[in-house]
Amino acid sequence: MAVEKSYYMTQEGKEKLENELHYLKTERRQEVVERIKIARGFGDLSENSEYDAAKDEQAFVESRIAQVENMIRNAVIIENDNENPDIVSLGKSVTFKELPDGDEETYTIVGSAEADPFEGKISNDSPIAKSLLGRQIGEEVTVPTPGGDMNVKIIKVD
Repeated sequence: MAVEKSYYMTQEGKEKLENELHYLKTERRQEVVERIKIARGFGDLSENSEYDAAKDEQAFVESRIAQVENMIRNAVIIENDNENPDIVSLGKSVTFKELPDGDEETYTIVGSAEADPFEGKISNDSPIAKSLLGRQIGEEVTVPTPGGDMNVKIIKVD
């Protein structure tokens, strides 16, 4: 039997997934069924692009439902480590400065299920997060990037 992957996320992230699952099962699934019914009414299914599109959408919705259920089932809730407030860990925000004279950047390190770089949430699997995890305020860290190594200094951990 295959080993299930763990999905690290905050409680808020898990609740978001539960809301998405509820929406997919109660509303989205019904919308797709209605589209299929309407498309069937157009006649010959072998040349019915509306029917094909609706069936493709149904497959996507069912696939997403299965994916979200799996993520919820294997969720590992991130608890903040209050014992070591200066150490970078999952669920914390970290502010760092690119050396020698770069701008400060702040990211929250979350599980891959919640990652959204546009909202400042990066995956614990990302090169930046992997380099910062377990480090503390004041440390200088080398982060491997596709354009070459980047040196940063950790300024703040929340």
